[in-house]
Amino acid sequence: KHTDLSGQDKALLYELVHGVVRWMGRLDWILSGFYKGQFSKAIPVLKNALRVALYQVMFLDKIPEYAIVNEAVDFVKKLQGQKPADITNAVLRNIIRSKNGLRYPDPNENLISYLAAYYSHPTWLAKRWVERYGRENVEALMNANNERPVLTLRINQLKVDRQEFESLLQSVNLKYAIGSFSKDFYRLQILTNIQSWQYFAEGYFAIQDESTGMPCLLLDVKPGMRVLDMCAAPGGKSAYIADLMNNSGEIVSLDKFESRVKLMQANLDRLGISIVKFVTADALEYEDELFDRVLLDAPCSGLGTLSKKPDIKWKRDLLDIKKLTPLQSDLLQKASEMVKPGGAVVYSTCTIEPEENYEIITKFLLENPNFALDDASNFVDKRIVDENGCIQSLPHRDKMDGAFSARLIRKE
Repeated sequence: KHTDLSGQDKALLYELVHGVVRWMGRLDWILSGFYKGQFSKAIPVLKNALRVALYQVMFLDKIPEYAIVNEAVDFVKKLQGQKPADITNAVLRNIIRSKNGLRYPDPNENLISYLAAYYSHPTWLAKRWVERYGRENVEALMNANNERPVLTLRINQLKVDRQEFESLLQSVNLKYAIGSFSKDFYRLQILTNIQSWQYFAEGYFAIQDESTGMPCLLLDVKPGMRVLDMCAAPGGKSAYIADLMNNSGEIVSLDKFESRVKLMQANLDRLGISIVKFVTADALEYEDELFDRVLLDAPCSGLGTLSKKPDIKWKRDLLDIKKLTPLQSDLLQKASEMVKPGGAVVYSTCTIEPEENYEIITKFLLENPNFALDDASNFVDKRIVDENGCIQSLPHRDKMDGAFSARLIRKE
């Protein structure tokens, strides 16, 4: 955002950083085979220079290989001296010579090691997903996670109608496809610097994945209702709910951190939304009159969003999931106490892990017999509703982030 780089250089920088983080598992597997000694213990400057260079060799074709090697060698030499620079040179030249004969673990001998190395995912995740989805689906899922993300826009119908919006996109030659599950979303074919377009500033649309719209549709809001959005920042779901309510009624949007609330306020002001009341508060301690609808978009591991946030796969482990579930349960319990009899709570996450999703719902229903699970297929396309009547999108199948939502009705 704040550099003097040209647009082209920015795009390359973005491509290199995201690409290396996305493919780090495969890059490190190859580098470990050519590096004398333990690659994992090499100095960070050397490790990262090798990764960036190898990423360009393997995945980009605009820069000649000799230039990639020279750039990496000069960089390491400047920061670390001649010896590490010589190592960089030798490792990269060896890899380039053997490029067509690179070997990965044999899937027939060790499927998990193969998936982890070839598709660049942590071993614990590969193991977990193979047990759940089987090899073919896991390969498709990992492939989808490794794709460059698609840019999706949500039309803001408080400011523009479909016809006008589509002709605006066409007027600047932005090719698009309408969302698979909601016609309020538009998938752009190319990544562009869309935020500099005047219609972004004027609030004609929000940048938002189609998966984030599903819990809002599941809420089934009507103009004039009172709605609570419990963990609301950065405000994408509050904004869509306001649009679905025709900017009539009241939405209370909570977040624990004032900086995030300010960001949310700026987002919603841009979209011309006037029915949202912003509150900086811990959702677990918030008190108010009861609401017609409550949305709990719970803090989660984020493992459904790896195409947009590839760093998540290297930061998370099994323990993170176990640590999050008590908070998710507490927040859902709190949400259930904030809704009127006859009203609905929607619990949603952007993960595909059962412990954070359906298992939270099962436990809640056991403890709260005055609530019932409402079948999501009454509100959204049946193709993204699972056998339990909850929404579960999968990146490889649905061409959007992996996300979960369940609708719970308070009986009395």
